[in-house]
Order: sequence, then structure tokens, then C-alpha cells
Amino acid sequence: MSIHLLMSAGRGPRECAWALARLLRRLEADGTRQNLAIHRVETVPGDRPGTYRSVLVRITGAAAEAFAEAWTGTLCWQAPSPYRADAGRKNWYVIARPCQVDTPHTTFAETDVEFVACRTGGPGGQHRNKASTAVRATHRPSGIVVVVDTERQLSLNRRIAVRLLRQRIERGDETAERAVTTARWRIHDELVRGDPTRVERPET
Repeated sequence: MSIHLLMSAGRGPRECAWALARLLRRLEADGTRQNLAIHRVETVPGDRPGTYRSVLVRITGAAAEAFAEAWTGTLCWQAPSPYRADAGRKNWYVIARPCQVDTPHTTFAETDVEFVACRTGGPGGQHRNKASTAVRATHRPSGIVVVVDTERQLSLNRRIAVRLLRQRIERGDETAERAVTTARWRIHDELVRGDPTRVERPET
């Protein structure tokens, strides 16, 4: 089993990017102990060497879901600031959330389309009113239906229906992909200081 976890310093100070790097190493060490594979899929560096504004990791293994849940929420790295000696604050917060990365793309095949010839009203002459030249096409996997009666030949309407179905399915895939990307970016703004679900400290 595989699951993606996005860790973000949000809009916090540079110490949060520093804390994220340390929490990431702690997470990786914890995953290794539990026989899980942790892979850094994407990293956004901070403004100091060895720090990260965000990191996307893929966790793979039998217990991946339970492990990700244990590392989900507001994470706190408790240590003095390495950049400001006079900073009284010692708690630096990071948000971690499971997220979807890949969106399934619908494979379009004309064999998945059901065609039904039908009659439609309206202008078009006596031929259109008497003959079933319109086409009702249903893409069975998605349930999308189009009706085409723009041409006087059944074969032409059928060809147009296939093109319209293909376009609607492609637009649906693009919309789903944008929704996944938007959901990932929203995680960066979910960081709330205080009430952490997990507190980690440097080893003594």
C-alpha cells in the first residue's frame, strides 16, 4: 500500500522550515523502524541551507496508512531557535496531511459507447421528421450522454457524438486534476499554532 503525505511549514518563520527538516528526518527514521519505504517525491527548500518550506513524501508498506495517520495533523518541533538567540519561543509548528497526487485519466474507447438512433423534432425538413437520423450516445463507464441531430445522415451525427463525448471526458479529467492541485495548496494554509497532535524534540 502507498500513501502520500504533504508536510508544510505554512507561512511560519524560517524556524518552521528548519523544524520541518528535522521532523522529516524523524519521520523517515520512524518509518525505517517499521519496515516502511519513505520516498521524497517533491521538496521546496527554505531560505537557509538544509531547510524545507514543504516536502511531499510517499510512504509504502503494509502499515503505511496507520503510519501516516500517526504523523497527520499539527506537528511540533520543540527546541530553541538556531537563528535568534534572544527568541523565547521554543515551539515550531508544521502541518502534515495525506493528499492525493495522481488523478486517474479516463481511457476513451468507442467500444464503450452505446448508440441509439432516434427522432428529434424542430426544423429540418420532412426527411428529418420521418427518419431516425439523430443519435443518442452514452459513454457507459462515465454515464455521460449526448444527443446529436445537426446532420441529416446518421453516420455523421454518430461521428460528431463520439467527438463530443471524448471532449467532455477530457474536460472532466482536467477539472479533476485542477481540484487535486488546489486541495494540495490549501494544506499550506491549514497550519494552526498550538494543540499539536505530535511533539518531537532533539535527542539528548
